[in-house]
Amino acid sequence: MSLAALRQEYALKTLNESDVLPDPLAQFALWMQEAIDGQVPEPTAMTLATVASDGRPSARIVLLKACEPGGFVFYTNYQSRKGRELAANGLASLVFLWKELERQVRIEGRVEHVSAPESDAYFAVRPLGSRHGAWASPQSAEIPSREWLETRWHEAEARYGDKPPRPPHWGGYRVLPDVIEFWQGRQSRLHDRLVYRRQPDGGWRIVRIAP
Repeated sequence: MSLAALRQEYALKTLNESDVLPDPLAQFALWMQEAIDGQVPEPTAMTLATVASDGRPSARIVLLKACEPGGFVFYTNYQSRKGRELAANGLASLVFLWKELERQVRIEGRVEHVSAPESDAYFAVRPLGSRHGAWASPQSAEIPSREWLETRWHEAEARYGDKPPRPPHWGGYRVLPDVIEFWQGRQSRLHDRLVYRRQPDGGWRIVRIAP
């Protein structure tokens, strides 16, 4: 089958300026709740794009763990590739795809670390195996084998038991948005795209852009 022949028309909903809230984070929370209520698989899954100091981009899927008035929070290993790239270039882009609702959300902004107490609090409620995994895995580094990784995990389990502390190299990031786009699929590829742009006074301007 030709990949070029695969296509789908989008006709579930529309997106008009009169439909959206003035605060994009409130609008995002509304769409997120609709994705959850609609039983979209992995509604918090998002593509995180970063850029290295040499200009090379990279992207991967991570999970959103909080949407706050200040921004979008996720957690990871600070020494991973994404962590190194965020240290070199403190800008990131996020993309959510809720294909069952024919929707996307794109977010652009600068990135900051969440506080140590916030990271501690989230780490404490992760599944125990994942907490041991944070100690065991040198994320993004080359490793000799799967067996080597599992041995490291068992060593962490034996060392820390049921109360592993948060590793100093593991914690949260907050993406502070200055651009948020809401995308609703429409027929004939004439999609609705409404973009919030942060203004110098901290408010938001809503514009429509072409599909």
